[in-house]
Amino acid sequence: MASRSADSRTESRTDSRTGNGSSPSIDAVSLAIIEQLQEDGRRPYAAIGKAVGLSEAAVRQRVQKLLDQGVMQIVAVTDPLTVGFRRQAMVGINVEGDLDPVADALSAMDECEYVVMTAGSFDLMVEIVCEDDDHLLDVINKRIRALPGVRSTESFVYLKLKKQTYMWGTR
Repeated sequence: MASRSADSRTESRTDSRTGNGSSPSIDAVSLAIIEQLQEDGRRPYAAIGKAVGLSEAAVRQRVQKLLDQGVMQIVAVTDPLTVGFRRQAMVGINVEGDLDPVADALSAMDECEYVVMTAGSFDLMVEIVCEDDDHLLDVINKRIRALPGVRSTESFVYLKLKKQTYMWGTR
């Protein structure tokens, strides 16, 4: 998830990704609204309503419900390079003991854009966005490796982004 286009996008985040089965039920109309917002996060509710067969007020209510349930967020996604962040990396982390305190500490760091508990070679995967190599080194060496429970890290520095999409929310 490195370079990001500067236009508004919609990011969908649902509990179904955790596998705990507690995700809100989303009908076909709500999915169509999400698709409209993924194409253009600033699309007017009247235009969305016309596309999905609802009134502007009904779209507004559904969007608010989706936001309140945590199903999606509407955000401006920037290209980190254009706003001064020239170094990005994915960091695999192995932890001794409970993952939650480490994941919580990482989530609190501004540089950590994405924190995921995983199965496989690493316990956690973290996407980091930094100003430069010195900043990245400081985050990994002095902040992440210093967290209680962190056993090891492996860094994957981004060289070039080939694909990034936020359209997975409705397929």
